[in-house]
Amino acid sequence: MRCPFCGNLEDRVIDSRMSKEGDVIRRRRECLKCERRFTSYERIEEVLPMVVKKDSRREPFDRQKILSGLKKACEKRPIPTEKLEDIVTQIELKLLAQGEKEVPSEWIGEEVMNALRELDNVAYVRFASVYREFEDVNEFLEEVKKLFVRKKKSKGN
Repeated sequence: MRCPFCGNLEDRVIDSRMSKEGDVIRRRRECLKCERRFTSYERIEEVLPMVVKKDSRREPFDRQKILSGLKKACEKRPIPTEKLEDIVTQIELKLLAQGEKEVPSEWIGEEVMNALRELDNVAYVRFASVYREFEDVNEFLEEVKKLFVRKKKSKGN
C-alpha cells in the first residue's frame, strides 16, 4: 500500500481489527521509509447498483459521495465520523438486499435524510435544505416545523 505521506510502497501492518458487522477490516500501518503511521480499510468489493439521477443520467454508486454529503451536513456538530460511515454502510446493505441493478438517487437521498433525522436535527435540516433545494425561507421554516411536530409526537408516546 502506498504511504500517503511519502509515497513509499513498503509498509508493515501494526494492528488489524474487524468491524462489529465483520464486513470491514481496519489495518494500522507504518511506512518503512518515513515511519509515519496511517490506516487502511479493507472490504469486499460488491456489485452495487447504478444510481439514476434526476436528469436520467446513470452513474456508479459512490460511497464517498454520500459520506462527503454527510460530513458537510454534520460539520461542527458533535457527531463522530464512525457514525457517518455506519449510515453509509447501512444504505449499502439495504441496496445489496434489494438486488436491483438501478436505484433512483431520490431513494438514497431519502435514506440519508431519515438517518440524519434520527441522528441530529441540525444536520438533517442542513442536508434537507440542499437536497430538497429550498427556494426561500418559508420552505426552510416548514421543514423545521415538521421536526418540532415530530419531536412533540415522539415525546407524547
